[in-house]
Amino acid sequence: MTANEIPTCRWGIITTGLISSWFVADLVMQRSDAKANHVIQAIGSSSLEKGRDFAAKYVKDVSTQPTIHASYEEVYNDPSVDCVYIGSPHGFHKRDCLAAIKAGKNILCEKAFTINAKEAKEVFEAAKEKGVYVAEAMWLRHRPMVADLRKLLYEDKAIGEVFRTSSDFQMYLDIAGLPSTSRYKDINLGAGSLLDIGIYPLTWAILTLEPDTPGPRELPTIKAAQSFVDGIEVTTSLILHHGVSGRQAVVTSTTERKDGPMKIIATIDGTNGFVEVEGAAPSHPKSFTVYPKWTGEKKPEGKKYDYDRPQQGFIYEADNTALDLAAGRKESTIMPWSETIRVLEIMDEIRRQGGTKYPVD
Repeated sequence: MTANEIPTCRWGIITTGLISSWFVADLVMQRSDAKANHVIQAIGSSSLEKGRDFAAKYVKDVSTQPTIHASYEEVYNDPSVDCVYIGSPHGFHKRDCLAAIKAGKNILCEKAFTINAKEAKEVFEAAKEKGVYVAEAMWLRHRPMVADLRKLLYEDKAIGEVFRTSSDFQMYLDIAGLPSTSRYKDINLGAGSLLDIGIYPLTWAILTLEPDTPGPRELPTIKAAQSFVDGIEVTTSLILHHGVSGRQAVVTSTTERKDGPMKIIATIDGTNGFVEVEGAAPSHPKSFTVYPKWTGEKKPEGKKYDYDRPQQGFIYEADNTALDLAAGRKESTIMPWSETIRVLEIMDEIRRQGGTKYPVD
């Protein structure tokens, strides 16, 4: 590859569920500003029929059609695959990652990376021994708007000294009415709002309160509470407190309520102003508005930064993964192993205080 060429990454897709469909649809999209070429090389599903249906729907407009495999193992052992994207429920992530690592494959694995920090450490140790790339697909961190917002907060000091962030993720699931085999109700698969959606408002808190993220592995002080339906956590509320800076965050998630399509998904308060992040959900930010300090009765005028999101926004993490692989890296520059472990340790402590315990704990 010459200096003017962009890298090509040939992907093997594990599972044909919703999250995998979003990822694949983003990768096959035509772009004028592409940082990498992406090829859907192989698809692994529980049956050939499901795999073919998935490819016909989401990979129909590309010249090279993927190979359809009726098992994940066939994808891991496919020599034409450079990196596998694991889109299975997080209760299966450790199993799927270890199987891919054993076959010598590079991995981009969906969030939550594993059920707990202990499982993540096992995966990273195996990756280190095998010499393969492994990264958590926390796509929110890869978005250009996040880097721009952090620059405004900590380099430009657009709102002075940041002292507080609040973020909430809500969706509605009829937990009591779901079958016990549903990933949203099966405790063995990591069911609960925290690992599924609460990780996003938690990420907003970390990204906006910590100028050096990813940086030193410091755990904030945590105060947390959780509520349950049929033994499944449905609401988590927590306060994070950073002792040195004094910065605080209020983070909440619930599967018992849903509101409109566009809203304020995070608020960052500073000594000289505040920022409101807008979007459909904390996982889907669309814009943010920077306001001066609110001192009167009327809300002040703000400056809005709008971001044209290509499809869902998975392309950014895919590009960065391809660039990491081309550079010979074994960890993501955006989400290194230490940061994945730190976030999981925070969630482990939230669950310990709230009362959620999984069999693998």
